[in-house]
Amino acid sequence: MSMQSIVENQRKYYYKNHTKSVRFRIRQLKKLKLAVETNEKMILEALNKDLEKSEAEAFMTEIGIVYKEFDYVIKHLRSWNSPEKVSGSMMSFPAKNYVYRDPYGVVLILSPWNYPFNLTMMPLIGAIAGGNCALVKPSETSPHTAAIIEKILNYTFSEKYVYCAPADTPHDEVNKQQYDYIFFTGSTSVGKEIMGIASETLTPVTLELGGKSPVVVDETANIDVAVKRIAWGKFVNAGQTCVAPDYVIIHSSKKQEFIDRMLSEIEERYSDAVHREDYPKIINEKHFRRLSGLLENEMVLGGSKNSDTQKIAPALMPNSTFEAEIMEEEIFGPILPVITYDNLQDLVAYQQTLPKPLAFYIFSENDRNVETLLSRLSFGGGCVNDTLMHLSHHDMPFGGVGASGMGHYHGKYSFDTFTHEKSVVKNSTIIDIPVRYAPFTQAKNKLFRKFLS
Repeated sequence: MSMQSIVENQRKYYYKNHTKSVRFRIRQLKKLKLAVETNEKMILEALNKDLEKSEAEAFMTEIGIVYKEFDYVIKHLRSWNSPEKVSGSMMSFPAKNYVYRDPYGVVLILSPWNYPFNLTMMPLIGAIAGGNCALVKPSETSPHTAAIIEKILNYTFSEKYVYCAPADTPHDEVNKQQYDYIFFTGSTSVGKEIMGIASETLTPVTLELGGKSPVVVDETANIDVAVKRIAWGKFVNAGQTCVAPDYVIIHSSKKQEFIDRMLSEIEERYSDAVHREDYPKIINEKHFRRLSGLLENEMVLGGSKNSDTQKIAPALMPNSTFEAEIMEEEIFGPILPVITYDNLQDLVAYQQTLPKPLAFYIFSENDRNVETLLSRLSFGGGCVNDTLMHLSHHDMPFGGVGASGMGHYHGKYSFDTFTHEKSVVKNSTIIDIPVRYAPFTQAKNKLFRKFLS
C-alpha cells in the first residue's frame, strides 16, 4: 500500500473519533509498553548490532527512560486532557471559558539513528497520548533497530492507526504527504529541508536538532567532579549524542589540571576502548572516516582507532581554538576540543555571536558566574555542575532554540506538543447584555473605557 493511501486511511480513521477517548489512548499506551517489554531482548540485540551498545548502556539510555515515560504519561493523561476552566471578563458575562486540548490528526514522526529506539518511542508516546494517528519513519542508518521497531508497531497496531514505514522507504514518498503535524529529530541541514516541505502546506513542526553544545569550566570549578561528569556526558554512545558536550571552554588557570585529570579518567574508564565490548562503535564507515579526518588536523591526546571494529577511543585536543576545523560543525563523536578563556565577559560576548546550542553546561562554584551565563546566553537547556541530566526529567521540557530546533517534548510537554489548545466560550441565552450591540453611543464608550481599560 502506498504512503498516500496509508495517510488517507489514517485520516478517515481519525475522523471516526476513536482516538479521542482517553480510555482508548491509555489502552493503546499500555499495549505498546507491553509490546516493548515482550521484545526487550530483541531491542537490546538490535541496538548492539547497530551501535554495539552494551546492555547496561542501552537500557540506561534507550529503554529504561521509555518505560518511565509510559508510566508517567499513563498516570497523568486524564488530568492533562480535561478541559481547563479559565477566568472571563465583564464583556463575556455570564459565559464560562475553557481551554480544550484537541489532537492534530495524522502526525509524522521522523527519528534518527543515534538513539534509534528512545527517539522514536518518546515522541510516539506523546502522539498517542494526544489522541492522534501516527506514521513513523525510523532511520535507515540503524537498520536492525528500525526493523524491530517496525515489527513491534505494525504487529501491535492497525496501520490505519499507527504505522511504521520500512526504514528504506524513499524520503520523498514519506515526507511529501499531507500531515497535520511533523515531528523531526536529526541534523540541522535535514531539519531545514523538513521545514521547507512543511511550509508548502503550512503544517506545524517540531524540530529537534543539534549544534555545538559547550561546557564552561571556570576558575572555581571542582575539577575532579567536572572531569567525571564531562567524560561521562561526552563519551556515552561514543559521543554520538545530540546534547553531548561538544567542546570545553576552560579558564586558563585550570587548563593543565583539567587535561591531566581527564587523561587519567579516560585511562581508568575507557582503556583499550577500541577493543572493548562495552564501548560503542561509530555508526558507519562514512562517519568513522569523517571523525578520523578530524583527528589528523590538530594535536591529539588519545584517539586510537580500529577500522575493523569501527571504534574510536576518547580523544582530547588540548590546544584547540574557535578557529580550528573541528569547530566548524557538530563533532558527534568521542573527540573533545579544549579551548581556554581568561575573561568571562569576553567569553559571553563571543558566545552570543554563535548559533544557539541545544545544550549548555556550566561547572562553577561561583553563583554570580553561573547566573551571568544563564541570564545572558540562549540555549535549549542544560545543567550546572552536570551534563545530559536535564533531558531525563519528565517535568522539564526538552528542545532547542534557533539553529538547535523549535518546540519541545517529554512528559506533559509531549502531550502539549501533539495537541492544539482550543479556546471555547460557553455562554448562556438566559441573560443578554445589550451593551456590545450597535449603535455605539458615547454612553457605551464610557462603559467600554471603564471595563476594558
